[in-house]
Amino acid sequence: MALAAGLVVILNGPWANVTELAWAGERLTPGTDLARLLEPMRGRNLLALDTGALARRVERLPAVERVAVSAQLPGRLALSVTEKAPTFIWQTRSLRLIGADDGTLIGALPLADPLPPDLRKLAFVDDHREAARLTGVGDVIPGPMLETARYLAGLDPALLGSKATRLSIRLDDEYGFIVVSPDPPWQAAFGFYGLEPRDQGQSLRDRITTQVAAVRTLFASEPETGVSWVDARNPGKVYFRANS
Repeated sequence: MALAAGLVVILNGPWANVTELAWAGERLTPGTDLARLLEPMRGRNLLALDTGALARRVERLPAVERVAVSAQLPGRLALSVTEKAPTFIWQTRSLRLIGADDGTLIGALPLADPLPPDLRKLAFVDDHREAARLTGVGDVIPGPMLETARYLAGLDPALLGSKATRLSIRLDDEYGFIVVSPDPPWQAAFGFYGLEPRDQGQSLRDRITTQVAAVRTLFASEPETGVSWVDARNPGKVYFRANS
């Protein structure tokens, strides 16, 4: 009876109420978002909290993959956050967005800020479409569009007959996906993969492989340093513009 009475006192005593909130492990998740979810817990009885429900609410934040909730007497409620790994950068005219493998945009950086070193090697897409102006954290890049962007960004420049060391991708409303070489500087339009129904009977990689071969054939006859623009949307009839 004494133990039961003591337990009742602990459960209902002020030392069991949440007085301290803490979190750790976040990088892309704003602290204000975590505070917004944790603050309603303040003053509640620590031992009566539904920590599973709290964890599920936190895991709905765009960058969060999983979270562990720890309730510690006297009165401390803490979160340990594990975030999704960044796998690509999707830049619009107003924001530089960080994306995860499932296509979710999990964070944002101002355009004026340099990319952190660990993000510089990720696939980079510069989206100039009008629709991209509305894209933000929490949105999901459609699977076919992301698949195309990442495949193009991962092309070995040597397959194109290029001496470039790195390629990036631009996307616009007129030409669709454009492969961009910074050095030597040239651009090659590949079209609207992932933005419109695909041709029946031909896979994404087969279509791009045909276009890559067409660009390689061009660079075999025209030095890439003398080419500024290639239209490879129709690999059977490739156009190019020479540097003036």
